[in-house]
Amino acid sequence: MFAYVIRRVLIAIPVLFGITVINFLIIKLAPGNPVEMFIDPNTPKELLDAKKELLGLNAPLLFQYYQWLSNLLQGQLGYSFSTFAPVAEMIRERLGPTLLLASASLFVGLAIAIPVGVLSALKQNTRFDYIMTGLSFIGTSIPQFFLGLGLIYIFAVQLKLLPTGGMTTLGGSGGVGDLISHMILPVFVLGFVVAGKKVRYVRASMLDVLKQDYLRTAQAKGLHAFVVTNKHALRNALIPIITVVAMEIPLLLGGSVLIEQIFQWPGIGQLTIQSILSRDYPTLMGLNLVAALIVLVTNLFTDILYSAADPRITYR
Repeated sequence: MFAYVIRRVLIAIPVLFGITVINFLIIKLAPGNPVEMFIDPNTPKELLDAKKELLGLNAPLLFQYYQWLSNLLQGQLGYSFSTFAPVAEMIRERLGPTLLLASASLFVGLAIAIPVGVLSALKQNTRFDYIMTGLSFIGTSIPQFFLGLGLIYIFAVQLKLLPTGGMTTLGGSGGVGDLISHMILPVFVLGFVVAGKKVRYVRASMLDVLKQDYLRTAQAKGLHAFVVTNKHALRNALIPIITVVAMEIPLLLGGSVLIEQIFQWPGIGQLTIQSILSRDYPTLMGLNLVAALIVLVTNLFTDILYSAADPRITYR
């Protein structure tokens, strides 16, 4: 396993390099530039050219990429064009809230999807199965912004039970309770969407496993239904479930961009939108690099989970 992990890490290095090249070209070829975004359009052209020269925007693309890559190899991501703060520090401050929101949403979604999917498979074609399948379609189909705004209107504006957004109450004492109250609505929205997608995967995977002969043998031996379902059936059904969950993590981080805007959550989603609007190239490059690293690490971690879920899977 150790040799496999090292080999995957070595393979990831050229992949990451290719991602940075494509990422850099896409950002640089986008219309507009940061100087035009935060300087009055009536500013004289000479002053605009001087500002571009100061930011290094007049240099050839190859040189700009070489400079950015050199800084990266030294552990630096440059400085923001809009705030002039270190990009690494900006991402570090925003990454924690996003990971907290995404991990809590994933946990809630799986805590709903796995037991509901298992019960739907065990009670196939019953009223419970039809209701849960219908709800899963709703969770998959309903737009996140519509659900988020609807919950804000009901629970924050009308009932005044929960805050409308943010991570802490302005002027409040803070604390865990205050944080949880701010997390309830965004976590419910993302968790509901995750659960809606995963219930059908869990149900389909369990139905395939329940048809296997070894489960009939286990039942014939008199094993308790709980043991048959959770120890034998669910564990063997985890392989496709792990795959779709691993695919959900990058999508969840991407989906949090919209949710963070709606609920004013101070994560990398908000930072991404702000950087796009201001054409903040260094920050966008840093954010995309972090996203690529998360995808690569997630894929590696998924392969490790395969062997943990099924001992028959080995890596050399």
